Amino acid sequence: MVLGASAVLATLLGVGALGAAPVPVRFVEGVAHGFLLLRAANGTLLATGDLLQVSRGAQLESRIVFRFKDGSLFDETVTYTQQRVFELQSYHLVQRGPAFSEDSEITIERASRKYRTSTRSRKDGRAEVLEGTLELPSDVYNGMVLTIAKNLAKGASETVHYLAFTPRPQLIELEVAPSGEHRMFVGELAKTAVHYTFKAKLGAWTEFFAKLLGRLPADYHVWIDTDEVPAFVRFDGPLTLTGQPWRIELTSPRWPD
Repeated sequence: MVLGASAVLATLLGVGALGAAPVPVRFVEGVAHGFLLLRAANGTLLATGDLLQVSRGAQLESRIVFRFKDGSLFDETVTYTQQRVFELQSYHLVQRGPAFSEDSEITIERASRKYRTSTRSRKDGRAEVLEGTLELPSDVYNGMVLTIAKNLAKGASETVHYLAFTPRPQLIELEVAPSGEHRMFVGELAKTAVHYTFKAKLGAWTEFFAKLLGRLPADYHVWIDTDEVPAFVRFDGPLTLTGQPWRIELTSPRWPD
């Protein structure tokens, strides 16, 4: 039997040791509303967005929404607990429009262990729905890379897990490590941001075949201002497994002249 590209990739990504651990809570997240810009690698503005956080009982719900100039939508919501360690409880992603190679909706629930993925190819209109159950490790952090980076101790590295949807969910390890410091300015005040890299740990053969299939997970880059209270500064990376690298930046409201 000859495996298709997605099946081969699912097999490859499923290989790996489960040696990661949940990230301890150093700074408890709370109610927040941030304004975001999404840019292409060349600086072109693609979308405006919001980061919305609100408490839901013992859980915190964090949502990032980008509305693209071409009508596309990226809407990602994650709920998690933060008692001693961060633990994802549910994840919901909706993406649609010409900015993406396919329209998709993804849902994961820790309590029920259920997942559902619905995709429709933009190229040929082919639709696929997958449902099943999956045991989530306590350190799965889809939609939480900014939170995890803010809570790492200075100079510390960590290994966590991420679900890659191919479209079937496959568990992969992400190594999170500081990659230097960069100077930035807030107004005229010079500050220093710590650069963190999130890199998939696939192993030599897995990485070779993932490259061959054109499905190698790209690195994520996050910059955090660590002065006293950590703050997100910038994100570089794809919003999807093999999408184009984009940049997320903070912005401020403008008043009309």
